[in-house]
Amino acid sequence: MTPEVVIRALTPALLPDYLSFFDGPAFADNPHWAACYCFFHHNPAPDEWETRTAAQNRAAASEFIQAGAIEGFLAYRAEQPVAWCKAAPRLTIPALAHDPKLVVEDAEQVGSIVCSIVASEHRRAGVAVALLQAACEALAAQGLSIAEAYPRNAAADDASNFRGPLTMYTSFGFRTYRKLDSISIVRKAI
Repeated sequence: MTPEVVIRALTPALLPDYLSFFDGPAFADNPHWAACYCFFHHNPAPDEWETRTAAQNRAAASEFIQAGAIEGFLAYRAEQPVAWCKAAPRLTIPALAHDPKLVVEDAEQVGSIVCSIVASEHRRAGVAVALLQAACEALAAQGLSIAEAYPRNAAADDASNFRGPLTMYTSFGFRTYRKLDSISIVRKAI
């Protein structure tokens, strides 16, 4: 029997679970992104991202979480963190304003889902969908009217779908808002 999925909003008290997930299973099959700690979208110097170390991103993410500046959800099975979804008001995610291709006119109405990472052994078991449901509900509860995500148009493998697979979003009612070279901006009214 598969353990039930429990979704918890990230709080400073959950920092050890967050770090445990990113230290271990988050990018076990995608080592290129193992240093991220979901800090990419908050990095104050985007041009320097490639030179940042895992230790720097881990420390910075920890500080941001302690200050309540990183929002999202952890999914648990048998009290162990098995997935993460970063979902927050678009205006609180600096990287979205830095990229001219991602700028939108209605940003104040939008909640962004920028990462959806499920440990490999828990994929295709409803974990990501449970996170997506929780994210949409939380964004709506914050008074936002649109959920927006940025999946890859053609991910090479499961590990490359760290933003969540396009098919998950479309099957959940998201529609293409803007198609770019490698990603699509997809939206759903919430």
